[in-house]
Amino acid sequence: MEKTKVEINNEVRLSQHFTLGELCKTSVKTKDGNIPSHVAIENLKRLTGWLEMLRDEYNKRYSLPLTPLHCNATLCTFRSEKERGNYEQPIVINSGYRSPQVNKLVGGVATSNHLTGCAVDIRVLGMEQLLRYAVILLDISDESGEDFDELLIERNSKGAYWLHFAVRPENNRRKLRLHQA
Repeated sequence: MEKTKVEINNEVRLSQHFTLGELCKTSVKTKDGNIPSHVAIENLKRLTGWLEMLRDEYNKRYSLPLTPLHCNATLCTFRSEKERGNYEQPIVINSGYRSPQVNKLVGGVATSNHLTGCAVDIRVLGMEQLLRYAVILLDISDESGEDFDELLIERNSKGAYWLHFAVRPENNRRKLRLHQA
């Protein structure tokens, strides 16, 4: 009997700017295909809500402003809001959901929030962007009264930094830490 290969629909939108495919991508190939459960998908949706707020706030604070394209004595023409979207910076995910097989192969801990779809590792362009992301996420938590589980600044042996962010359905610990991977 031939086994049927199961795949996820990478194009399914979890939120306005995030797809299931980008929250499940991995460079590690496993037999299980890194396919999340329905519960993990719900957790990813909750997490992308935070990522949407991060993206929106980061771009309000730091993206290119609407500037006049042309001005005369009585009228200025500005880029449209639609054109402005081309200048906004996306949030880029290095790692989101991890199956047990993927988590083991990448050296993740057995209790990783990635296993339940509650965590993402966010690519940053440098320390400045990393710190700005962290401050915005702290501000969102404070202003909304919603807690997160982990906000970790991580660095590998080659000196690359990323931001690990996790939100559980309950029992969030508001854990802050600098971690060398």
